[in-house]
Amino acid sequence: MTEALRRGAGRSAPSGGFRHPGRIIAGAFAGAIAVGTALLSLPVATAGPGRADVLTALFHATSAVCVTGLVTVDTGTYWSGFGQAVILLCIQAGGLGIMTLATLVALVLSRRLGLRARLIAQAETKALSAADVRRVVRRVVVFSLATEAVVAVVLGVRFATGYEHSLPSAAYFGVFHAISSFNNAGFGLDADNLMGYVADPWISLTICAAVIVGGLGFPVVFELAREWRTPKAWSVLTRITVIVTVALLVVGTVVFLIAESRNPGTLGPLSAGTKVLAAFTAAVMPRTAGFNNLDIAAYQPETLLLTDALMFIGGGSAGTAGGIKVTTFGLLAYVLWAEMRGDPDVEVGRRRVPATNQRQALAVALLGIGVVAVATFLMAALSDFTFDQVLFEVVSAFATVGLSTGITADVPAAGQVLLVLLMYSGRIGPLTLASGLALRERARRHQLPEERTIVG
Repeated sequence: MTEALRRGAGRSAPSGGFRHPGRIIAGAFAGAIAVGTALLSLPVATAGPGRADVLTALFHATSAVCVTGLVTVDTGTYWSGFGQAVILLCIQAGGLGIMTLATLVALVLSRRLGLRARLIAQAETKALSAADVRRVVRRVVVFSLATEAVVAVVLGVRFATGYEHSLPSAAYFGVFHAISSFNNAGFGLDADNLMGYVADPWISLTICAAVIVGGLGFPVVFELAREWRTPKAWSVLTRITVIVTVALLVVGTVVFLIAESRNPGTLGPLSAGTKVLAAFTAAVMPRTAGFNNLDIAAYQPETLLLTDALMFIGGGSAGTAGGIKVTTFGLLAYVLWAEMRGDPDVEVGRRRVPATNQRQALAVALLGIGVVAVATFLMAALSDFTFDQVLFEVVSAFATVGLSTGITADVPAAGQVLLVLLMYSGRIGPLTLASGLALRERARRHQLPEERTIVG
Protein backbone atom coordinates (compact mmCIF):
# COMPACT_ATOMS: atom_id res chain seq x y z
CA MET A 1 0.00 0.00 0.00
CA THR A 2 2.81 2.40 0.89
CA GLU A 3 4.56 1.67 -2.40
CA ALA A 4 1.35 2.29 -4.33
CA LEU A 5 0.89 5.62 -2.62
CA ARG A 6 4.48 6.54 -3.41
CA ARG A 7 3.95 5.71 -7.08
CA GLY A 8 0.72 7.70 -7.11
CA ALA A 9 2.40 10.70 -5.50
CA GLY A 10 4.96 10.80 -8.27
CA ARG A 11 2.37 11.07 -11.03
CA SER A 12 1.47 14.38 -12.55
CA ALA A 13 -1.55 16.09 -11.04
CA PRO A 14 -4.49 16.59 -13.40
CA SER A 15 -4.02 19.73 -15.43
CA GLY A 16 -7.69 20.43 -16.03
CA GLY A 17 -10.01 22.03 -13.53
CA PHE A 18 -9.30 23.63 -10.20
CA ARG A 19 -7.56 20.67 -8.54
CA HIS A 20 -4.81 22.69 -6.86
CA PRO A 21 -5.81 24.66 -3.70
CA GLY A 22 -3.96 27.70 -5.03
CA ARG A 23 -6.08 27.62 -8.16
CA ILE A 24 -9.28 27.36 -6.17
CA ILE A 25 -8.31 30.31 -3.98
CA ALA A 26 -7.50 32.36 -7.07
CA GLY A 27 -10.81 31.35 -8.62
CA ALA A 28 -12.75 32.15 -5.45
CA PHE A 29 -11.31 35.66 -5.25
CA ALA A 30 -12.06 36.17 -8.95
CA GLY A 31 -15.63 35.02 -8.35
CA ALA A 32 -16.05 37.39 -5.41
CA ILE A 33 -14.75 40.25 -7.54
CA ALA A 34 -17.21 39.36 -10.29
CA VAL A 35 -20.13 39.37 -7.83
CA GLY A 36 -18.99 42.67 -6.33
CA THR A 37 -18.65 44.20 -9.78
CA ALA A 38 -22.17 43.12 -10.72
CA LEU A 39 -23.65 44.56 -7.52
CA LEU A 40 -21.77 47.86 -7.81
CA SER A 41 -22.95 48.16 -11.42
CA LEU A 42 -26.58 48.32 -10.29
CA PRO A 43 -28.28 51.76 -10.34
CA VAL A 44 -29.10 51.39 -6.63
CA ALA A 45 -25.38 51.27 -5.79
CA THR A 46 -24.70 54.92 -6.71
CA ALA A 47 -25.92 57.97 -4.81
CA GLY A 48 -26.57 60.01 -7.95
CA PRO A 49 -28.58 59.26 -11.08
CA GLY A 50 -27.45 56.54 -13.46
CA ARG A 51 -25.09 53.73 -12.64
CA ALA A 52 -21.34 53.16 -12.35
CA ASP A 53 -19.59 52.10 -15.54
CA VAL A 54 -18.14 48.61 -15.63
CA LEU A 55 -14.52 49.72 -15.12
CA THR A 56 -15.41 51.82 -12.06
CA ALA A 57 -17.40 48.94 -10.56
CA LEU A 58 -14.65 46.42 -11.36
CA PHE A 59 -11.92 48.65 -9.94
CA HIS A 60 -13.69 49.24 -6.63
CA ALA A 61 -14.87 45.64 -6.27
CA THR A 62 -11.30 44.44 -6.79
CA SER A 63 -9.93 47.06 -4.41
CA ALA A 64 -12.44 45.97 -1.74
CA VAL A 65 -12.12 42.18 -2.13
CA CYS A 66 -8.32 42.51 -2.28
CA VAL A 67 -8.46 44.86 0.76
CA THR A 68 -6.45 47.52 -1.03
CA GLY A 69 -8.27 50.85 -0.77
CA LEU A 70 -7.36 52.48 -4.08
CA VAL A 71 -10.37 54.42 -5.40
CA THR A 72 -11.23 56.44 -8.48
CA VAL A 73 -14.35 58.02 -6.93
CA ASP A 74 -15.10 59.23 -3.40
CA THR A 75 -16.50 56.35 -1.35
CA GLY A 76 -18.66 58.48 0.93
CA THR A 77 -20.42 60.54 -1.76
CA TYR A 78 -20.38 58.53 -4.99
CA TRP A 79 -21.73 55.27 -3.60
CA SER A 80 -25.14 54.95 -1.96
CA GLY A 81 -25.75 53.15 1.30
CA PHE A 82 -26.24 49.95 -0.68
CA GLY A 83 -23.00 50.49 -2.60
CA GLN A 84 -21.08 51.17 0.61
CA ALA A 85 -22.55 48.03 2.16
CA VAL A 86 -21.40 46.00 -0.85
CA ILE A 87 -17.88 47.44 -0.49
CA LEU A 88 -17.90 46.66 3.23
CA LEU A 89 -18.99 43.06 2.66
CA CYS A 90 -16.31 42.66 -0.03
CA ILE A 91 -13.70 43.97 2.42
CA GLN A 92 -14.84 41.54 5.11
CA ALA A 93 -14.89 38.60 2.73
CA GLY A 94 -11.50 39.46 1.29
CA GLY A 95 -9.95 40.02 4.70
CA LEU A 96 -11.06 36.74 6.18
CA GLY A 97 -10.42 34.89 2.96
CA ILE A 98 -13.02 33.43 0.67
CA MET A 99 -11.99 29.88 1.54
CA THR A 100 -12.14 30.60 5.27
CA LEU A 101 -15.72 31.80 4.95
CA ALA A 102 -16.60 28.85 2.74
CA THR A 103 -15.13 26.48 5.31
CA LEU A 104 -17.16 28.13 8.10
CA VAL A 105 -20.38 27.71 6.09
CA ALA A 106 -19.55 24.04 5.52
CA LEU A 107 -18.99 23.56 9.25
CA VAL A 108 -22.28 25.18 10.16
CA LEU A 109 -24.31 23.21 7.60
CA SER A 110 -22.82 19.76 7.81
CA ARG A 111 -20.43 19.76 10.79
CA ARG A 112 -18.10 17.80 8.53
CA LEU A 113 -15.20 18.56 6.22
CA GLY A 114 -13.84 16.48 3.41
CA LEU A 115 -10.10 16.13 2.88
CA ARG A 116 -10.09 18.41 -0.17
CA ALA A 117 -12.03 21.14 1.68
CA ARG A 118 -9.53 20.95 4.54
CA LEU A 119 -6.57 21.25 2.19
CA ILE A 120 -8.13 24.27 0.48
CA ALA A 121 -8.78 26.00 3.80
CA GLN A 122 -5.27 25.09 4.94
CA ALA A 123 -3.79 26.87 1.94
CA GLU A 124 -5.80 30.00 2.73
CA THR A 125 -5.35 30.10 6.52
CA LYS A 126 -1.75 28.81 6.55
CA ALA A 127 -2.71 26.16 9.11
CA LEU A 128 0.10 23.75 10.00
CA SER A 129 -1.97 20.62 9.38
CA ALA A 130 -5.28 19.77 7.77
CA ALA A 131 -6.59 18.44 11.08
CA ASP A 132 -6.22 21.90 12.63
CA VAL A 133 -8.34 23.71 10.07
CA ARG A 134 -11.67 23.52 11.91
CA ARG A 135 -10.23 24.99 15.07
CA VAL A 136 -8.22 27.60 13.18
CA VAL A 137 -11.19 28.80 11.13
CA ARG A 138 -13.39 29.19 14.19
CA ARG A 139 -10.73 31.14 16.05
CA VAL A 140 -9.96 33.36 13.06
CA VAL A 141 -13.59 34.32 12.52
CA VAL A 142 -14.40 34.84 16.20
CA PHE A 143 -11.22 36.84 16.80
CA SER A 144 -11.78 39.00 13.72
CA LEU A 145 -15.40 39.84 14.52
CA ALA A 146 -14.65 40.47 18.20
CA THR A 147 -11.76 42.82 17.40
CA GLU A 148 -13.82 44.70 14.84
CA ALA A 149 -16.66 45.07 17.37
CA VAL A 150 -14.34 46.57 20.01
CA VAL A 151 -12.77 48.97 17.51
CA ALA A 152 -16.22 49.96 16.20
CA VAL A 153 -17.41 50.83 19.72
CA VAL A 154 -14.33 52.94 20.50
CA LEU A 155 -14.49 54.81 17.19
CA GLY A 156 -18.26 55.22 17.38
CA VAL A 157 -18.05 56.81 20.80
CA ARG A 158 -15.41 59.25 19.56
CA PHE A 159 -17.33 60.16 16.40
CA ALA A 160 -20.45 60.79 18.53
CA THR A 161 -18.76 62.85 21.27
CA GLY A 162 -15.98 64.65 19.42
CA TYR A 163 -17.53 65.37 16.04
CA GLU A 164 -20.89 66.44 14.69
CA HIS A 165 -22.31 62.97 14.15
CA SER A 166 -25.70 61.72 15.20
CA LEU A 167 -25.74 58.43 17.09
CA PRO A 168 -26.67 56.32 14.02
CA SER A 169 -24.08 58.15 11.88
CA ALA A 170 -21.38 57.70 14.53
CA ALA A 171 -22.19 54.00 14.82
CA TYR A 172 -22.04 53.58 11.04
CA PHE A 173 -18.74 55.45 10.77
CA GLY A 174 -17.37 53.35 13.63
CA VAL A 175 -18.36 50.03 12.04
CA PHE A 176 -17.15 51.02 8.58
CA HIS A 177 -13.73 52.22 9.74
CA ALA A 178 -13.34 49.28 12.15
CA ILE A 179 -13.84 46.71 9.39
CA SER A 180 -11.72 48.72 6.96
CA SER A 181 -8.84 49.16 9.42
CA PHE A 182 -8.70 45.63 10.85
CA ASN A 183 -8.76 44.19 7.34
CA ASN A 184 -6.05 46.65 6.25
CA ALA A 185 -8.35 47.99 3.51
CA GLY A 186 -7.98 51.75 3.92
CA PHE A 187 -11.44 52.73 2.65
CA GLY A 188 -12.75 55.84 4.39
CA LEU A 189 -16.03 57.75 4.26
CA ASP A 190 -14.48 61.23 4.36
CA ALA A 191 -13.18 62.80 1.17
CA ASP A 192 -9.79 63.47 2.80
CA ASN A 193 -9.68 60.02 4.45
CA LEU A 194 -8.07 60.48 7.90
CA MET A 195 -6.49 63.89 7.30
CA GLY A 196 -9.22 65.55 9.35
CA TYR A 197 -8.24 63.41 12.37
CA VAL A 198 -4.46 63.87 12.15
CA ALA A 199 -4.33 65.47 15.62
CA ASP A 200 -6.86 63.11 17.23
CA PRO A 201 -5.01 60.36 19.16
CA TRP A 202 -8.29 58.59 20.00
CA ILE A 203 -9.11 57.88 16.36
CA SER A 204 -5.55 57.67 15.01
CA LEU A 205 -4.19 55.26 17.64
CA THR A 206 -7.32 53.08 17.63
CA ILE A 207 -7.12 52.64 13.87
CA CYS A 208 -3.35 52.05 14.10
CA ALA A 209 -3.91 49.34 16.72
CA ALA A 210 -6.50 47.62 14.50
CA VAL A 211 -4.17 47.82 11.52
CA ILE A 212 -1.21 46.36 13.42
CA VAL A 213 -3.22 43.53 14.99
CA GLY A 214 -4.86 42.61 11.69
CA GLY A 215 -1.53 42.85 9.90
CA LEU A 216 0.47 40.68 12.30
CA GLY A 217 -1.18 37.52 11.02
CA PHE A 218 -3.52 35.19 12.89
CA PRO A 219 -0.90 32.55 13.86
CA VAL A 220 1.31 35.23 15.40
CA VAL A 221 -1.55 36.87 17.30
CA PHE A 222 -2.69 33.54 18.72
CA GLU A 223 0.83 32.56 19.76
CA LEU A 224 1.47 35.94 21.38
CA ALA A 225 -1.75 35.54 23.36
CA ARG A 226 -0.41 32.24 24.74
CA GLU A 227 3.31 32.93 25.04
CA TRP A 228 3.66 36.71 25.45
CA ARG A 229 5.48 36.24 28.76
CA THR A 230 8.04 33.79 27.36
CA PRO A 231 9.69 35.23 24.22
CA LYS A 232 12.27 32.44 24.24
CA ALA A 233 9.47 29.99 23.43
CA TRP A 234 8.28 31.94 20.38
CA SER A 235 8.32 30.21 17.04
CA VAL A 236 10.51 31.44 14.18
CA LEU A 237 7.43 32.96 12.52
CA THR A 238 6.45 34.97 15.59
CA ARG A 239 10.01 36.00 16.38
CA ILE A 240 10.71 37.33 12.88
CA THR A 241 7.30 39.00 12.59
CA VAL A 242 7.57 40.85 15.90
CA ILE A 243 11.21 41.92 15.46
CA VAL A 244 10.77 43.18 11.90
CA THR A 245 7.43 44.85 12.63
CA VAL A 246 8.79 46.80 15.59
CA ALA A 247 11.94 47.73 13.67
CA LEU A 248 9.98 49.01 10.65
CA LEU A 249 7.60 51.02 12.82
CA VAL A 250 10.46 52.67 14.70
CA VAL A 251 12.52 53.37 11.59
CA GLY A 252 9.48 54.61 9.69
CA THR A 253 8.43 56.98 12.47
CA VAL A 254 11.91 58.43 12.91
CA VAL A 255 12.48 58.91 9.18
CA PHE A 256 9.07 60.52 8.73
CA LEU A 257 9.87 62.96 11.55
CA ILE A 258 13.27 63.84 10.12
CA ALA A 259 12.16 64.16 6.50
CA GLU A 260 8.79 65.87 6.98
CA SER A 261 9.10 67.95 10.16
CA ARG A 262 9.70 71.19 8.24
CA ASN A 263 7.54 70.35 5.25
CA PRO A 264 4.68 72.91 5.22
CA GLY A 265 2.48 70.47 3.31
CA THR A 266 2.69 67.66 5.89
CA LEU A 267 4.13 67.84 9.44
CA GLY A 268 5.38 71.43 9.33
CA PRO A 269 2.30 73.24 10.74
CA LEU A 270 1.69 70.68 13.53
CA SER A 271 2.76 70.92 17.18
CA ALA A 272 5.61 68.75 18.46
CA GLY A 273 3.35 66.14 20.03
CA THR A 274 1.06 66.01 17.03
CA LYS A 275 4.07 65.57 14.75
CA VAL A 276 5.06 62.40 16.62
CA LEU A 277 1.48 61.09 16.49
CA ALA A 278 1.15 61.89 12.78
CA ALA A 279 4.57 60.40 11.95
CA PHE A 280 3.75 57.18 13.79
CA THR A 281 0.38 56.90 12.07
CA ALA A 282 1.97 57.57 8.69
CA ALA A 283 4.54 54.83 9.40
CA VAL A 284 1.83 52.31 10.32
CA MET A 285 -0.33 52.83 7.23
CA PRO A 286 2.15 51.52 4.61
CA ARG A 287 1.83 48.13 6.34
CA THR A 288 -0.92 47.88 3.68
CA ALA A 289 -3.64 49.72 5.61
CA GLY A 290 -4.05 52.47 3.02
CA PHE A 291 -5.41 55.24 5.26
CA ASN A 292 -3.69 58.58 4.76
CA ASN A 293 -3.54 61.13 7.58
CA LEU A 294 -1.21 63.42 5.58
CA ASP A 295 -1.19 64.76 2.03
CA ILE A 296 0.92 62.14 0.25
CA ALA A 297 1.25 64.33 -2.84
CA ALA A 298 3.24 66.79 -0.67
CA TYR A 299 5.72 64.16 0.61
CA GLN A 300 9.43 64.72 0.11
CA PRO A 301 11.04 62.37 -2.46
CA GLU A 302 12.90 60.49 0.27
CA THR A 303 9.65 59.95 2.16
CA LEU A 304 7.98 58.59 -0.96
CA LEU A 305 10.86 56.15 -1.41
CA LEU A 306 10.65 55.02 2.22
CA THR A 307 6.90 54.51 1.85
CA ASP A 308 7.51 52.47 -1.31
CA ALA A 309 9.81 50.18 0.66
CA LEU A 310 7.42 49.85 3.60
CA MET A 311 4.50 49.09 1.29
CA PHE A 312 6.46 46.48 -0.64
CA ILE A 313 7.45 44.67 2.58
CA GLY A 314 3.90 44.80 3.94
CA GLY A 315 2.69 42.99 7.05
CA GLY A 316 2.63 39.52 8.58
CA SER A 317 1.82 36.20 6.96
CA ALA A 318 -1.69 34.67 7.20
CA GLY A 319 -3.19 38.02 8.14
CA THR A 320 -5.06 40.77 6.35
CA ALA A 321 -1.96 42.63 5.17
CA GLY A 322 -0.34 42.39 1.74
CA GLY A 323 3.17 42.92 0.39
CA ILE A 324 5.85 40.26 0.29
CA LYS A 325 5.39 39.99 4.10
CA VAL A 326 7.70 40.91 6.95
CA THR A 327 8.56 37.24 7.40
CA THR A 328 9.94 37.10 3.85
CA PHE A 329 11.95 40.28 4.37
CA GLY A 330 13.17 39.21 7.81
CA LEU A 331 14.13 35.72 6.69
CA LEU A 332 16.15 37.12 3.79
CA ALA A 333 17.91 39.43 6.26
CA TYR A 334 18.83 36.41 8.39
CA VAL A 335 20.06 34.60 5.27
CA LEU A 336 22.23 37.58 4.37
CA TRP A 337 23.61 37.77 7.90
CA ALA A 338 24.43 34.05 7.95
CA GLU A 339 26.17 34.32 4.56
CA MET A 340 28.21 37.32 5.69
CA ARG A 341 29.33 35.43 8.78
CA GLY A 342 30.07 32.26 6.83
CA ASP A 343 27.60 30.18 8.82
CA PRO A 344 26.51 26.95 7.12
CA ASP A 345 22.95 27.25 8.48
CA VAL A 346 20.45 30.05 8.92
CA GLU A 347 19.45 30.15 12.59
CA VAL A 348 16.66 32.19 14.20
CA GLY A 349 16.24 31.95 17.97
CA ARG A 350 17.94 28.57 18.43
CA ARG A 351 16.09 27.16 15.43
CA ARG A 352 17.51 26.23 12.04
CA VAL A 353 15.50 27.44 9.06
CA PRO A 354 15.26 24.80 6.29
CA ALA A 355 16.55 25.57 2.82
CA THR A 356 13.05 25.22 1.38
CA ASN A 357 11.87 28.21 3.42
CA GLN A 358 14.84 30.22 2.24
CA ARG A 359 14.07 29.43 -1.40
CA GLN A 360 10.41 30.32 -0.89
CA ALA A 361 11.34 33.69 0.59
CA LEU A 362 13.72 34.38 -2.28
CA ALA A 363 11.11 33.35 -4.85
CA VAL A 364 8.42 35.58 -3.34
CA ALA A 365 10.75 38.58 -3.15
CA LEU A 366 12.09 38.18 -6.69
CA LEU A 367 8.63 37.60 -8.14
CA GLY A 368 7.42 40.73 -6.36
CA ILE A 369 10.32 42.80 -7.66
CA GLY A 370 9.76 41.47 -11.16
CA VAL A 371 6.04 42.23 -11.15
CA VAL A 372 6.59 45.76 -9.82
CA ALA A 373 9.36 46.46 -12.36
CA VAL A 374 7.30 45.31 -15.35
CA ALA A 375 4.15 47.06 -14.13
CA THR A 376 6.04 50.31 -13.51
CA PHE A 377 7.43 50.20 -17.05
CA LEU A 378 3.96 49.63 -18.49
CA MET A 379 2.32 52.30 -16.35
CA ALA A 380 5.00 54.83 -17.29
CA ALA A 381 4.34 54.07 -20.96
CA LEU A 382 0.57 54.41 -20.50
CA SER A 383 0.55 57.69 -18.57
CA ASP A 384 2.30 61.06 -18.33
CA PHE A 385 2.95 60.99 -14.58
CA THR A 386 6.38 61.26 -12.98
CA PHE A 387 8.38 58.14 -12.14
CA ASP A 388 7.88 58.69 -8.39
CA GLN A 389 4.10 58.83 -8.84
CA VAL A 390 3.98 55.79 -11.11
CA LEU A 391 6.20 53.65 -8.88
CA PHE A 392 4.20 54.65 -5.80
CA GLU A 393 0.89 53.74 -7.45
CA VAL A 394 2.18 50.39 -8.74
CA VAL A 395 3.70 49.33 -5.41
CA SER A 396 0.56 50.43 -3.57
CA ALA A 397 -1.63 48.30 -5.84
CA PHE A 398 0.62 45.22 -5.83
CA ALA A 399 1.10 45.34 -2.05
CA THR A 400 -2.67 45.92 -1.60
CA VAL A 401 -2.02 49.12 0.36
CA GLY A 402 -4.26 51.78 -1.16
CA LEU A 403 -2.11 54.85 -0.59
CA SER A 404 -1.85 57.20 -3.55
CA THR A 405 -0.32 60.51 -4.55
CA GLY A 406 -3.73 61.42 -5.96
CA ILE A 407 -3.36 60.17 -9.52
CA THR A 408 -5.61 57.07 -9.40
CA ALA A 409 -8.67 58.75 -10.88
CA ASP A 410 -6.60 60.28 -13.69
CA VAL A 411 -4.88 57.05 -14.71
CA PRO A 412 -6.00 56.00 -18.23
CA ALA A 413 -8.43 53.09 -18.55
CA ALA A 414 -5.66 50.70 -19.60
CA GLY A 415 -3.66 51.77 -16.56
CA GLN A 416 -6.62 51.14 -14.27
CA VAL A 417 -7.00 47.65 -15.70
CA LEU A 418 -3.30 47.12 -14.93
CA LEU A 419 -3.90 48.26 -11.34
CA VAL A 420 -6.80 45.80 -11.08
CA LEU A 421 -4.51 42.96 -12.14
CA LEU A 422 -1.86 44.11 -9.67
CA MET A 423 -4.33 44.21 -6.78
CA TYR A 424 -5.62 40.75 -7.63
CA SER A 425 -2.19 39.14 -8.00
CA GLY A 426 -0.91 40.94 -4.92
CA ARG A 427 -3.77 39.69 -2.74
CA ILE A 428 -3.58 36.00 -3.61
CA GLY A 429 0.21 36.12 -3.59
CA PRO A 430 2.78 35.81 -6.36
CA LEU A 431 3.81 32.32 -5.30
CA THR A 432 0.20 31.10 -4.93
CA LEU A 433 -0.68 32.57 -8.31
CA ALA A 434 2.32 30.98 -10.00
CA SER A 435 1.67 27.56 -8.47
CA GLY A 436 -2.04 27.82 -9.22
CA LEU A 437 -1.36 28.56 -12.88
CA ALA A 438 1.14 25.72 -13.26
CA LEU A 439 -0.15 22.99 -15.54
CA ARG A 440 1.08 20.13 -13.43
CA GLU A 441 3.19 19.06 -10.49
CA ARG A 442 5.71 16.26 -10.53
CA ALA A 443 8.19 14.67 -8.19
CA ARG A 444 11.78 14.42 -9.43
CA ARG A 445 13.17 10.88 -9.14
CA HIS A 446 16.83 11.76 -9.62
CA GLN A 447 19.40 14.44 -8.86
CA LEU A 448 21.90 15.88 -11.31
CA PRO A 449 25.61 16.19 -10.46
CA GLU A 450 26.44 19.25 -8.39
CA GLU A 451 28.59 22.04 -9.83
CA ARG A 452 29.36 25.38 -8.18
CA THR A 453 29.39 28.63 -10.12
CA ILE A 454 30.85 32.07 -9.51
CA VAL A 455 28.48 34.39 -7.68
CA GLY A 456 29.01 38.16 -7.75
